[in-house]
Amino acid sequence: MEFIDDSQLVDSYILGDESALAELIERYKNKVYGFIFSKVLDKSIAEDIFQDTFVKVILTLKEGKYSEEGKFLPWIMRIAHNLTIDYFRSKSRMPLIGETFVDEDFSIFDFLADPEDCSETKIIKEQIDNDLRLIISYLPDDQKEVLELRMFKGMSFKEIAEETNVSINTALGRMRYALINLRKLIEEKNLILTLV
Repeated sequence: MEFIDDSQLVDSYILGDESALAELIERYKNKVYGFIFSKVLDKSIAEDIFQDTFVKVILTLKEGKYSEEGKFLPWIMRIAHNLTIDYFRSKSRMPLIGETFVDEDFSIFDFLADPEDCSETKIIKEQIDNDLRLIISYLPDDQKEVLELRMFKGMSFKEIAEETNVSINTALGRMRYALINLRKLIEEKNLILTLV
């Protein structure tokens, strides 16, 4: 059987061939479901988000809004990722902000890291990184400095305190306020950690 690439299947589906969408779902269901499950760790929730992902795919294709020519898998993975983020937000369980900021091992990427270092995960992580840098740019300079040293340079709070000539408690306090303000900025500006 001849392999049909994603863009041809998308075109066929848009033209009315329902089996083309079935082929795309079959092709990527394990990757998409596995990605979602690795975040929520609950089978029924993962199945719900998985279904929602494909509903959004279908609606976007039917409305003629799909424009990711040749990039179907990264596109669908971004949808799955965004719906997973929405789930955590709706449950007030978004691990982005929490009391764990005082933990020396805390990283904003812990929640988003995928056990498989696949190309889709790399694409999503790069987008998250870009979006986070944009959001962080709105923070006051002292908070931005601590956050960037912690997140992007992987420095400990002791190292950050020495680097910025402040006490560890001040560094921790700035990190705390940075995370609080980051959350406010995300809500105020209606920003998501990846672009749809």
